[in-house]
Amino acid sequence: MINLSVIVPFFNEEQFLDASVNRLLSNDIYTSIYLIDNNSTDNSYEIGKNLAGKYEKVELLKTGKNKGKGSVLAFSKNLITTSHVVIHDADLEYFPEDIIEMFELAKQNQRSLILGSRFIGSKKRENIYLRTFLANRVMSLFFSIVNSYKISDVASCYKLMPVEFFKNVELKESGFSIEIELLSKFLKFNRSVLEVPISYEGRSYTEGKKIKTVDGFQYLFNTIKYRFLN
Repeated sequence: MINLSVIVPFFNEEQFLDASVNRLLSNDIYTSIYLIDNNSTDNSYEIGKNLAGKYEKVELLKTGKNKGKGSVLAFSKNLITTSHVVIHDADLEYFPEDIIEMFELAKQNQRSLILGSRFIGSKKRENIYLRTFLANRVMSLFFSIVNSYKISDVASCYKLMPVEFFKNVELKESGFSIEIELLSKFLKFNRSVLEVPISYEGRSYTEGKKIKTVDGFQYLFNTIKYRFLN
């Protein structure tokens, strides 16, 4: 049986969390939705608590320290009881209806990682910053060359993967570079990453966008690192 859980990492997302989770709840393909508060200092935890109290399939947890997105995923590994898991960032940049198409593909390719790509197909996209758009393209090309496997969007948060992999992989990156570590290590688990076009609406730094230029350099460094190391 194939079923799906969602991990929603969040830190100081009081502006977007409620709407983001309600987007997820607009379809009924998930067994569980795990809201993981990475020690927010705003009202995010209370919003998550309200959502968990209102919806049976929503569970709220809190990490011990704020170490970044990667640490949240490592924290979440033992919670998952379904066959597959997908990551959904708590901002409003992504659209969960795309997960439906990803999940349908996973049903036919159960040991593959299904990647939501913002650079293939013709779905609606709004990239606020040209520099982040270009950086993502460069990082994806670099990753593809180093790994001899074409990936169009290494920085996408939409990764739907078999729990067989997720539970057993050792995750070391605590920050945004977890995206590179996951893809790199999955290619060693099974060289089958299937891409699905997704919609995207980028937010501004004033709205809380957190990724920085230094993260891009870490992506490049860790592409080399995890190609040759575990």
